[in-house]
Amino acid sequence: MNSMILHLASRAAVIALGALAVGILGGCSAGKADIVTTNPPITALTQAVAAGTGLQVVGLVGPGVDPHEYEASPEDVKKIGGASVVLRNGLGLDAFLDAPVKSSGQRNVVTVTEGVRVRSVVDAGGQREDDPHVWHDPTNDKIMVDNIVKALTTAYPDKASAFQKNGTAAQAKLDQVDAEIKQLIATIPAANRKMVTNHDAFGYFIDHFGLTFIGAVIPSVSTQGDASAKQIAELQDTIRREGVKAIFAESSVDPKVASQIARDTKVKIVADLYGDSLGKPGSGADTVDGMLLQNAKKIVEALK
Repeated sequence: MNSMILHLASRAAVIALGALAVGILGGCSAGKADIVTTNPPITALTQAVAAGTGLQVVGLVGPGVDPHEYEASPEDVKKIGGASVVLRNGLGLDAFLDAPVKSSGQRNVVTVTEGVRVRSVVDAGGQREDDPHVWHDPTNDKIMVDNIVKALTTAYPDKASAFQKNGTAAQAKLDQVDAEIKQLIATIPAANRKMVTNHDAFGYFIDHFGLTFIGAVIPSVSTQGDASAKQIAELQDTIRREGVKAIFAESSVDPKVASQIARDTKVKIVADLYGDSLGKPGSGADTVDGMLLQNAKKIVEALK
């Protein structure tokens, strides 16, 4: 009996020690974020710049999540406060970052869209607003890469040469995909190069690649707006009058209204473009250049 008790006690001790070890290892594996980024495009560009340096890049908004609707969690506040640098988009897209930055005491916050020529639009209420979706133009992405290289070099000067080398390689990929997309767009008949989108998220892409913006279901650069019945009816009339071939919606936004308009006007609906997000790992759209190319192929296929 005593030997059985001793055996059970020893076994319990082993289990307890094992659980403790798992807890310690789990805590170590979680680690801290060296670099915190706000949205998937910035996360992907930063990962490219920091590749091979051993630095941990943590994005707050994951793939497929609408950044316009995102709210920071208590865990996000810890990540922000413990990071060496926080990289944000600015232009109103990641305003959710303001409160956690203040409460965490984080002082090294860099807006990576600095220097980008910002597109300004007028929303349905007549208010002018900046368009934050700058990453849909490869030339803007190259500016963002330069800003990321500079920010990481300031935070980790001993890794400057790696950041510069990686940044140059990332920009070369962006140049390559820029040229490839231009060749694809050239295959669309000129009369068909018209886009209607779910919300006004593709203006930089449209301007850079020579397409024409006809209208948006949600007449705003944010997904939080709403279209009135009158605005929807006017958009339907415009689609018919202009001979628009398709309506494009984003993978991170409910396409219900856009799909109904497509049915009413008898045009195609493409509901899986990447507007505010990137694809999941392994999708081929988990990098900015990959996302741009996938979007372009879907747009060209629908408008030909």
